[in-house]
Order: sequence, then C-alpha cells, then structure tokens
Amino acid sequence: MSWTPRRRVLLVGLLALLAGPVLPAVGRWLYEVIWVRGQQACDLPVPGLLTICANVRPAAFVLPVLAVLFVVLATLVALWFGAVWCLRPVRDLAGPIGHVGPQNLGHRIRPRGRDELARLSRAIDEMMERISAGYEGQRRFAANASHELRTPLAVQRTLIEVGMARALSGEQLELLTGQLLETNERNERLIEGLLALSESDQGLRSRIPQRLDAIVEAVLAGYRDRAREAGVTIDTQLVPRVVVGERVLLERLITNLVENGIKYNRRGGSLTVVVGGAPALSVVNTGQPVPAEAVAGLFEPFRRLARDRTSHGGGAGLGLAIARSITQAHDGIIAAVPAENGGLRVDVQLPNPN
Repeated sequence: MSWTPRRRVLLVGLLALLAGPVLPAVGRWLYEVIWVRGQQACDLPVPGLLTICANVRPAAFVLPVLAVLFVVLATLVALWFGAVWCLRPVRDLAGPIGHVGPQNLGHRIRPRGRDELARLSRAIDEMMERISAGYEGQRRFAANASHELRTPLAVQRTLIEVGMARALSGEQLELLTGQLLETNERNERLIEGLLALSESDQGLRSRIPQRLDAIVEAVLAGYRDRAREAGVTIDTQLVPRVVVGERVLLERLITNLVENGIKYNRRGGSLTVVVGGAPALSVVNTGQPVPAEAVAGLFEPFRRLARDRTSHGGGAGLGLAIARSITQAHDGIIAAVPAENGGLRVDVQLPNPN
C-alpha cells in the first residue's frame, strides 16, 4: 500500500485523536511516579537525605507543572516528526522539479493515482507541456527569423560585391540600386512585422471603446486603389459594432487581413469584408484553393501555403501570425477555413463591451 499524503495525514490525525485522552493520564502517572519514588527515596538510611527531602517538599507543587511541560514537549516533537512524514512526498516531488531547466524541458512526473499530490503532479506536467511548447515556439521563431533575414542580407552583400568588383554602366548601376532597394524594403517589412508581433504579444496598454466598422472603412479606403490594380473587387457589409481595445492594433489586424486578401487573390476575384455581431469581423477572398489541413499552419510565423507564395508580393509570412496575436490580446478568437470558391475565410470573434 502506497502512503499517499492523504493517508499519512489521516494516520497522524488518528494517532493524535487516540493520544489526546491519554495525555492527561500520562501526566498524572508521571507526577505520581516522581512523587512516590521521591518519597521512597527519602526513607533510605542515607546521611543528610532527610534534610534534603525536608527542603524539597515545600516545592513539590512544581512537579505537576514539570510533568505537563514534559508531556507538551513530547507531543510537539511527535507532531513535528508526523508533519515531516506527511509532507515527505511533497519534498520528494520538489527535488526533480528544482532541476528542470531549458536542457530538460521534456521531463515529466507522470503520477499514478487520484490523490491531491497526483493532481498537483499532473498540473505540473501540463504546465511543463505549455512551457515546452512556448520555448520551442520561441526557438523556432528565432531560427525562422534568422533564416528570413539571412537570405536578403546575403543578396545585398552579393550585389554590393558585384558593384565593387567592376565598373558599372549607368543602366547596370540603376539595376543594381533597384535590386538593393527592393531587398532593403523587404527587410524593413520583415522587421516591422517582427516589431508588431512583439508589441501585440505584450498585451494592450489601454482598453478604449472603438467603432470596428469605422476602422474597417478607413483601412479599406487606403486599399481600394491597390485592389483595383490587382483586379480585385471589394464588397463590404459594415454594421455598427463597438469593441474594446487599441485602435492602432485593431487597424493592424484589419490591414493584415485585407492585405492578405488582396495579395493572395486572383485577377477578377473578390474580397468580402463583413462587420457584425458574431463574428465581429469576417474577411473572405477568392484566391487559390487552400487545403483544410494547411489552414492551422498559416497562423504560425513565416509559414506560407506554398513555396511560390514566398515571393508573391514580398510577404514575410507574418500577417496571420500578427493577426492572431492581436486578436488574443483583445481576448478574442481568430479562425480560418477554406472559402467555398477558393481562397480563405477568416473570422474574428471579439467580446462585447461590458
């Protein structure tokens, strides 16, 4: 039989309950033993013993106090060792947890049973799962960011070395500077996306009621020319809706969804933006078909549907990742499903203001 903390506490409590009525009797017995033995000792034929007994007898009232103190001290010592014994499983659990670090985030307790300690151990295992997933996500994010930055930096270095190696004509110099400028712009977009993702992960600095439909209308006004150039028709259904949050982050959320809806659309396609109750925001485009199993991965940083989308519009693969982070900062839920006519449908659920 395994001694769980509950059984240990019950056993110690039972022993204490049984010992409670016995303690006064033990105190009286101890007092009587000391007094009787003392009286018998006074009768021994030892020179000077009678004088000592005569001096001690007036202070005999101290014996009950000493007996009580002895019993209380013994009880406290017993309770101390009982408490240590009851808490020993917790102490044994603290050792392995104290050695957990980045090098062994895969360590799990995997307890058995249903007692409180097993529940605590399972909660710790679940916490370790979340910490491990977050840590691995950060490592993967850093590796992907390094890869995304290394490629354009290598291109820039190559272009600069080519320009320094030989004299260039005016046309070649113009081509070289144009490629450098394009690469630099891509780096700027990537860094801006990383900064936006970092800021949204930190949460909201303020929570102010915002008109979501007004924000959507303002963002769409800046993208109508780009949509016209891409041959994409924008359809809107904007119902007045108030949400609580930061206007700048909400603008970035809508901007990313609208920009992706235009960028990954087809010529002659459409982009439908709806503001309503549930969901609060819906953005649907008519781009290439999206496999259902690939939708969840699109919300991961630097994740694209296909390799050919990497250079499509110079995106860094952060749009939906930033949108998810901003939605979570507003206590909302963002989800995507393949659209009926190809493309993607993204729904954003935001809580109603109190």
